[in-house]
Amino acid sequence: MDTNALEQALLKIVGKREELSKIDYSNPKYDDLEEELHDLEDELQDKYGDFLEEALQHVHDEYCPDNDVLMPIGYIGQGVPVEVDKLPGKDTRLLLAPSPVRIILSVGKDKQQVVWSLEK
Repeated sequence: MDTNALEQALLKIVGKREELSKIDYSNPKYDDLEEELHDLEDELQDKYGDFLEEALQHVHDEYCPDNDVLMPIGYIGQGVPVEVDKLPGKDTRLLLAPSPVRIILSVGKDKQQVVWSLEK
């Protein structure tokens, strides 16, 4: 697998989401940008979905076994809320991040822990 291509695909999605978040729905460019974002997400899922889902499953098994694994694109950006057995009542999320490609366990607004990383 081309790890650099995976990282670039994630960076493109993050960039497109940021670009989209800066404009209003009424902007004539909004629909085109949204379609470009969906194309990038579909491409990521097609090329790397199985690999990323396997990594996410490993993390879920270790930290939040009661939560289902979602499609990898759901973890990009703000992440997916999960219930971590060792942290009851805490606001916990799993995020998929680029540079380097990694999965982060976010606890509240202040604490983040890398729980999986793509070794290059």
